Amino acid sequence: QVQLLESGGGSVQAGGSLRLSCDASEKLYCMAWFREAPGKEREAVAAIDMDGDTDYADSVKGRFTVSQDNAKNVLYLQMNNVKAEDTAMYYCAASERRLCIAGMHPGGMRYWGKGTLVGISS
Repeated sequence: QVQLLESGGGSVQAGGSLRLSCDASEKLYCMAWFREAPGKEREAVAAIDMDGDTDYADSVKGRFTVSQDNAKNVLYLQMNNVKAEDTAMYYCAASERRLCIAGMHPGGMRYWGKGTLVGISS
């Protein structure tokens, strides 16, 4: 059983930055960040595979960066130039799947963290 623990959420003004972290008990091939805003479906925003290849949702491209510290089994999401529409609960997810892209359906991920809340004020 892989355990994922997110941290780093909080409140920040639009245009600011925030870095989320996800401590993983074990790193699987595909690691990703999802978010779920009130009244909306959970969506993938960034994904990274064990080879270091990354993919992003169009809505965050150029603003968010996903990275991982392989030695520490930590996944990061650097969020820059945040917007009000980035407000959501952010979840770390892991899977053995080989197709690791930002278009992934949440059902394709096997393990989930409990989430960290991000609030952006305009």
